Amino acid sequence: MAKSSAELRKDYIQDKYVIIAPRRLDRPHGSDVNFDLASVHQSVKKEHCVFCHPRFKSEKALLIIGPKENWQIKVVKNKYPAVALDNKKAYGVQEVVVETPDHKKQLEELTVAQVEKILEVYAARTKTLMKNKKLEYILIFKNNGGRAGASLQHAHSQIFATGFIPPHLLDKSQRVQAYKLKTGRCVYCDVIKEESKGPRRVYEDQYILAFTPYASLYNYEIWIMPKRHLDNITNLTSAERLAFGRLLHRVVGKIVQQLNLSYNYYFHQVVHDEDQHLYIKITPRGSAWAGVEIGSGIVVNPVSPESAAKFYRGGKK
Repeated sequence: MAKSSAELRKDYIQDKYVIIAPRRLDRPHGSDVNFDLASVHQSVKKEHCVFCHPRFKSEKALLIIGPKENWQIKVVKNKYPAVALDNKKAYGVQEVVVETPDHKKQLEELTVAQVEKILEVYAARTKTLMKNKKLEYILIFKNNGGRAGASLQHAHSQIFATGFIPPHLLDKSQRVQAYKLKTGRCVYCDVIKEESKGPRRVYEDQYILAFTPYASLYNYEIWIMPKRHLDNITNLTSAERLAFGRLLHRVVGKIVQQLNLSYNYYFHQVVHDEDQHLYIKITPRGSAWAGVEIGSGIVVNPVSPESAAKFYRGGKK
């Protein structure tokens, strides 16, 4: 795409629109406008960190990897939840996955084996939560950096489960089912076939495909999908999980070390919908949504997915 052109694009399945407008990168900005990682890894003394405090060792764990006194990963209840099992007005579960006891290490600084183990923990907690028949939706997510909504420096992610399906995901689920009824196929299995041949393809092996989506809402947005049709993370094999972990580690490293951006990643899981296709969205936070996005609901993205794919494949931003 030429830098002078702009193009309206639609999501693969939903009525979500984005204008890819590379010339927007040339807009003037005041010196006080900053979207980088400056506020992400601010120095917070270890003694002030809730996950490093001596009391945290004795805090009840929902799941722990490693011995109690020398844990590697620890899952605990969120002390400030938006939902709770004892709240009928906002029923659900909110958990924190503390990814490492090392206060200074971020996800990209862990080993691939450690990242794979984090994914294994996500699967274990998903399996447990799915036993609660009142839970309809499970979101696994990570906020890394101030622009991504992180409130703590220490590497962690979260699991958020509710007794209802968010409306936009219910709409998506219904559209996926309608596509299957019409074609006999999964829409995202078809997306995999299409994107594996095109300019947005980033990485592919026998287990997974990574690509920048056609109608990317975020600068440098990238998806990682298992090539096999899976509806939730518990169904990943160890080989698929390792492939996921290896690529997640690599992608996050490029976002932090080369783009210097905050980021989010997340998995959506609708508990009783086997037609859904599991994937992880990784969304760097390179620009703020302003009047157009908030007012019209149409996102303007100044980084084309094709350019983003070149960056992830090894080119310059």
